[in-house]
Amino acid sequence: MPASESAFDPGNLLARHRAVLPNWLAIYYDEPIEIVSGKGNRVADAGGKTYLDFFAGILTNMIGYDVAEVREAVERQLATGVVHTSTVYLLRGQIELAEKIARISGIPDAKVFFTNSGTEANETALLLATYARKSDQVLAMRQSYHGRSFGAIAVTSNRTWKNNSLSPLNVTFLHGADRQLAQFKGLSDADYIKVCVDDLRHVLATTVSNDVAALIAEPIQGVGGFTMAPDGLFAAYKEVLDEQGILFISDEVQTGWGRTGQSFWGIQNHGVTPDMMTFAKGLGNGFAVGGVVARGDLMDGPHAVGLATFGGNPISMAAANATLDYVLDHDLQRNARETGTVIIDGLREAAGRLGVVGDVRGKGLMFAVELVGPDGAPSPALAARFMELTKSAGLLAGKGGLYGHSIRMAPPLTLTMDEAKEGLGIIVDALETIDNEAR
Repeated sequence: MPASESAFDPGNLLARHRAVLPNWLAIYYDEPIEIVSGKGNRVADAGGKTYLDFFAGILTNMIGYDVAEVREAVERQLATGVVHTSTVYLLRGQIELAEKIARISGIPDAKVFFTNSGTEANETALLLATYARKSDQVLAMRQSYHGRSFGAIAVTSNRTWKNNSLSPLNVTFLHGADRQLAQFKGLSDADYIKVCVDDLRHVLATTVSNDVAALIAEPIQGVGGFTMAPDGLFAAYKEVLDEQGILFISDEVQTGWGRTGQSFWGIQNHGVTPDMMTFAKGLGNGFAVGGVVARGDLMDGPHAVGLATFGGNPISMAAANATLDYVLDHDLQRNARETGTVIIDGLREAAGRLGVVGDVRGKGLMFAVELVGPDGAPSPALAARFMELTKSAGLLAGKGGLYGHSIRMAPPLTLTMDEAKEGLGIIVDALETIDNEAR
């Protein structure tokens, strides 16, 4: 740090950020914060202000901050002096974690490949699917987001996050999480599912050639603002896919590890066992880890030699093994269901009297509020106002949605009931303030 720079100078730090990092790198708040410490489900910024964290590093600090079991596991690995070896050697932690994930995946004869991120995991899954099916044709969902790389952008259906119309894949986008459209409003879940399935059959009869490789879908769309298909849609889709041997990839980067409360994997809410699942984010509780769990025949299929330089890294594997064990040992899926129910029910009760709330949705500790103007149109400005109000009140949230008007929140799975009620109070207070200002 230059001698002239004080320890707490956020304005100067922001100027330095803008000088050397790309303009498109998203950063929150009119006056961005630097998070310098964390404990439990709270963090503190460089000015000493503390926040209840309802965004968890974009769903990544899954069991909170400074968790002894994770810290000690990483310290034990560091003490060996082996920070990295690569996959050309046997990695005990990688094997142990793969055994756990294969077992709990529900996928027959499952095998696991580790990567560094969800983007890389989705690229791997798409490679496996297109290789197995000898086809570049892929189905994906409207409003989806699967990462920032070339192939992942190709299956992303959200213009805000899509830099390139060029694609290594031939992609067709399906309905399923777009019930806000006029043609679907008022439909029951069953009728909406029927319409979507009819459309899938029409796509397969008109838009694609034979031998489609796969459908890739998020059980709950993350960047899409936690929009989701009604439970059962993907089971209905899979019946059609199975008729033609089309593979199904469930992108569990944000929905896995019990976050939805109802099931351990988001896709299980639909009663479906996919051919592959991708994962990342929360598994390492802040350490970089992602991966694919797939049927053994699909994973073993490619003929070329492969490896992952940093995938399965000993430090990340130590953190991930400790995190997954903590989630299972403490039944955090149940905690997500119980605390999430309190928050979502409370938000829905408040929404009934607040004109600025267009929708409340979610499962477990994955929930969102849409903010709308007096005409019911999406209002990114009100979402930005919400972010500033909750920051001031000591709560961190996230933004998303197709039009940037959705507040998406996903606290650590260790959230206590008292913290759930505290966070709910802050959220409702902010919504009430915005509602009064909008009148």
